[in-house]
Amino acid sequence: MAEQYWIGGFFIDLSRNQITQNNRSQTIAPKALAVLTYLAENRGKVVSHDELFSKVWPDTVVAPNTLQRSIAQLRKVLGDDGKVQVYIKTHAKQGYSLECDVRWDEQTDSLTSNNHQEDINEETQASNASSGDVIKAEPSSSILRLIAMVAGIFILGLIGYKYLTPEQNPPLTFDKLRSLTATDDKEFDATYTPDGEHIVFHRYLDKFCVNKIWAKNINTQKEIQLTAKWGAYGRHSFSKDGKKMVFLATEPCDQPTTQQSCYDLVSLDFEKALESPQQPSVILQCKNSQVKNPIWLANNDIALLQRNSDRWKLINYSISKDQSNDLYDLNEGNIIHFAYSAREELIAVTSIHNDGRHYIELLKSDGGILSSHQIEYPQEIPKSLPLYPSFDPLNNQLIFSTGRQLFTLSYEGKVSKINLPFSETMVQPEFHPDGKRLLMIRGPYDSDIALMSLNQIAETKPPTETEQIKLNRTQSNQTQLKQLHTYSTIERSNLGESNAMFQPGGELTAFLSKRSGETQVWITDGKETKQLTNFPMDTYTSGIDWAADGKSLLVNANNLLTQVFLDSTQKTFPLEHPAVVLFQWNSKDNSALLLQRVKGILKFVEYDLNNLQSKEIADKKVLWALKSEDGQLIYKDYMGQFWRPGPVEAQHIKALDKQGGKTKAFVIKNNMIYDINAENQLWSYDLNNETFKILGEVGVEVDSLTDVNPTQALMTVQVSAKKEVVELSVSE
Repeated sequence: MAEQYWIGGFFIDLSRNQITQNNRSQTIAPKALAVLTYLAENRGKVVSHDELFSKVWPDTVVAPNTLQRSIAQLRKVLGDDGKVQVYIKTHAKQGYSLECDVRWDEQTDSLTSNNHQEDINEETQASNASSGDVIKAEPSSSILRLIAMVAGIFILGLIGYKYLTPEQNPPLTFDKLRSLTATDDKEFDATYTPDGEHIVFHRYLDKFCVNKIWAKNINTQKEIQLTAKWGAYGRHSFSKDGKKMVFLATEPCDQPTTQQSCYDLVSLDFEKALESPQQPSVILQCKNSQVKNPIWLANNDIALLQRNSDRWKLINYSISKDQSNDLYDLNEGNIIHFAYSAREELIAVTSIHNDGRHYIELLKSDGGILSSHQIEYPQEIPKSLPLYPSFDPLNNQLIFSTGRQLFTLSYEGKVSKINLPFSETMVQPEFHPDGKRLLMIRGPYDSDIALMSLNQIAETKPPTETEQIKLNRTQSNQTQLKQLHTYSTIERSNLGESNAMFQPGGELTAFLSKRSGETQVWITDGKETKQLTNFPMDTYTSGIDWAADGKSLLVNANNLLTQVFLDSTQKTFPLEHPAVVLFQWNSKDNSALLLQRVKGILKFVEYDLNNLQSKEIADKKVLWALKSEDGQLIYKDYMGQFWRPGPVEAQHIKALDKQGGKTKAFVIKNNMIYDINAENQLWSYDLNNETFKILGEVGVEVDSLTDVNPTQALMTVQVSAKKEVVELSVSE
């Protein structure tokens, strides 16, 4: 390959990484020049993107917009732009071509020789000038050229820095917010249709995990019910032409073996459903593996995440062939989430690698890896927080929410905060196809802490499920709460209170609350309430427990264990791997039962806070775990089954089968297990004499049992869980 050549009036010097025209030189990134040179070698021919990637970036994983940036840089130097394409022409979905004469070898050598001879002649003329009558000596042409060259190098250095620095997208700003589904119901999973004319969302029946799918015409504001019956439907995706939808329908397995729920991949004819509600048709059934997030690809296949054991992989399911194949699977690590851009036919995957760090991968539709970059978390986001981004269709980036904050994520892993004029908690951002607005889900979860005597629970007879459904459709949540039960509410705000626990040997109750705007630890003696912590915005908490002496608490906040004392002082324990859930703290030997994420995989461990070491306890997928006062370990798996360690293998407590279906957590006090089953019955199980007893019934509004003492129970009860679809407009 020649080191020097001409394209029209531009002289390209690869040895100096320069393009020169009319004695003005510009320094260009070597890879950009390599793109230009390969196009020059194939002048007049269309060179595909893949061919350019393989020739210029062989055996290297790069972002797809790297080539676009190189083309943009070359066009700027050559005087082209996206509309006027004199030199480099774009061929949609094919590649690029160079549409100008190229002169190589002899022509180039001759021209450079002539330029050199002109320089010699100028220097000779300067030396032959008469000096006797000169009053003021003029600098020679060569000196002027040298000065200009030095100045040019400095200026070009600045220009080169600009070009070599990755391009930054202009910051997104939003200036308008409007409600699209202002009802008393709970809506989730909102998206636009591919033509942008409708929004489609899921409307849930309060306190029951069933929903119907609805559409709303953006122009006429008309709402249309799409599914005929209630179902446990998951997030939906549209076919490329917008005529069909695909989503998951979950139902209890007839004979559960590895999981309680079976997953049906179903489709719905959107055009017919706009005329009258339809029943989804089953495409695929999964009974022994968990699947989620099906997305319809442009080639009419469906991508979705599948988990057989403790690891997720991205698979491709062909409807026409009725077969699947792996698109992306991490041997060590785990996939968190994936999104798809129909416009770019690009898949973005967020994952955790074997180094425990979070990455963003870009894939082609066939699973080919285009780039992989570590995500650079800013100070506002905990470094262990999983990200669930969606595509920004106009700016070659993604967008995600942490609750009250919104961020962009570049293809290279850069995270930038979006300044919002709104302070509400909003999640699930999804852009309109035109990229000028997006949907989000807004609405707080409101729960109270209720205190109820065990005798009162034994006497309560809540309504049947049918009666409760009627109440949900005819009365407000507050009216339901009063009609179902008379609770003694010890803590109430219009935001969430939860995880209440009695102080050992004291009169205090500790709990978590969002009443100050963020989740914080609070304590109350029944008369006065005090905030103990001041965690930052969007803090995620999962687990809280008292010390045995009642003088401090251990809290899992942002995947870190923090000991909080009653005077609000704190002590944080360093962890090699993030704590996902804190089950229990044994302050006497300073150990904790945890779920930890190790290389993306959840591990059930006992963590020694003194030596900062963890020991894996069981290889099952554990939902909740506690130790009794005499040291017996009890844990509940994802099948709702209870287990205790045995001499050789874990022992199944068969007496508790089908008793752990109401909530994930259970309570152990005085060697007794307490939990609420799917029939809303509070029960106990004596670990010593292995006796089971139904203590009474609670209402369907009870979210969880959080603590018990000899005469009372603390519970989290739902007041409302209103969620609505809102639309944010991008500032002009």
